[in-house]
Amino acid sequence: MVRAVAGASPVDHPNMTDIKQFVFSWVKESPENAEQINSGFYCETSDVFQARLNKMREFLLQKKIISEDSVYLIAAMVGEIGNNSFDHNIGSWPDVPGIFFAYDFSDAKNIIILADRGRGILTTLKKVKPELINDTQALETAFLEKISGRAPENRGNGLKFVKQNIKQLKMHLSFISGNAQAELNEKMEIKEIPEKINGCLAILEF
Repeated sequence: MVRAVAGASPVDHPNMTDIKQFVFSWVKESPENAEQINSGFYCETSDVFQARLNKMREFLLQKKIISEDSVYLIAAMVGEIGNNSFDHNIGSWPDVPGIFFAYDFSDAKNIIILADRGRGILTTLKKVKPELINDTQALETAFLEKISGRAPENRGNGLKFVKQNIKQLKMHLSFISGNAQAELNEKMEIKEIPEKINGCLAILEF
């Protein structure tokens, strides 16, 4: 079985159930406890994230789990999500800076997880679209409209690029920000969820 698991886990031989539980713990912990979590999945700076992203891409290319074109598209999508976390929180991280980045590639399922403890989509987009009133509206805007939380920069295609490629590559993405969750595959569904998280959490499966 071909398998790669990113980073060092709090358990000796992690599976994605462990990692999913770990990332939810990380985004929900108090700042003091989150800073004490020593995880190989934590990327404090964008250059650390980029290095680990490059390592993931090279592994997928070498093992030929999926086509070369798909590898580059997946790496681009993961890069877009991860870089958004750094770009939209520069100088304004609420507490712990950086992102959680983990992946597990096996014969059964391939999963990539990214998360941050940033300001979240709603706070970011309200700077340029103040009429947004909740997290659900903010996610709809992020995935459907060309809008950037870093106006007046001419950007804003990031999550739309992700959405287009999820459909093209027949993947599944769960994306949570605040108390809203988007589920994307052939279609997109956005709903309100009972438990709120600060920042963003993305789970990509293929």
